Amino acid sequence: MTELPSPLYAICDADACAAAGWTLVDFASACLDGGGRLLQVRAKHMTGRQFLEAASAIARRADQAGAIVIINDRADIARLSGAAGVHVGQEDLQPAAVRAVSGGDAVVGLSTHTPGQLEAALREPISYVAIGPLFGTATKTTGYEPVGLERVRRASARAAARGVPLVAIGGITLERAASAIAAGAQSVAVISDLLATADPAARVRQFLAALA
Repeated sequence: MTELPSPLYAICDADACAAAGWTLVDFASACLDGGGRLLQVRAKHMTGRQFLEAASAIARRADQAGAIVIINDRADIARLSGAAGVHVGQEDLQPAAVRAVSGGDAVVGLSTHTPGQLEAALREPISYVAIGPLFGTATKTTGYEPVGLERVRRASARAAARGVPLVAIGGITLERAASAIAAGAQSVAVISDLLATADPAARVRQFLAALA
């Protein structure tokens, strides 16, 4: 099975960062300072130029730290910024199309919310599959009910059989993170809880210690 570089998948969401008083680049840098080695950059409402500038700055800093950056949705931004890959959802580009833009070596992740979506995802040319929301979350409205830990266990077994790592996302806090790893997720994607204190770097260190 492909190994993800960290049990913590830090999601740097421009809107969530702004609401907490952080720029996207400064928050990503804090995550890197805390030892984060797997970051996703998401900016639904930035212009393409703004997104590219931020993604490029983050990708450069991540490269210096030995971390990888995944860009949400935008295969073009990922390619131009030098990021490692792209994460897409059910309504975004198909993974094969992402690879056509980003290259065959790109890391490609795909979000799933149902068993049917998971099975379909495992037939795609993906590097990892995400499942969620694991718990209730106010960060992003998916239209799906929380899947719970038992679904993570079943999904992990199916993904492992195909050699694909599983990422759990949605409502994951410091207190809940280890339960997702114990259920079979190789990594947990966290958004809000990394912004829960004024010190994201310290929060990242807390997560990494809890997941060690």
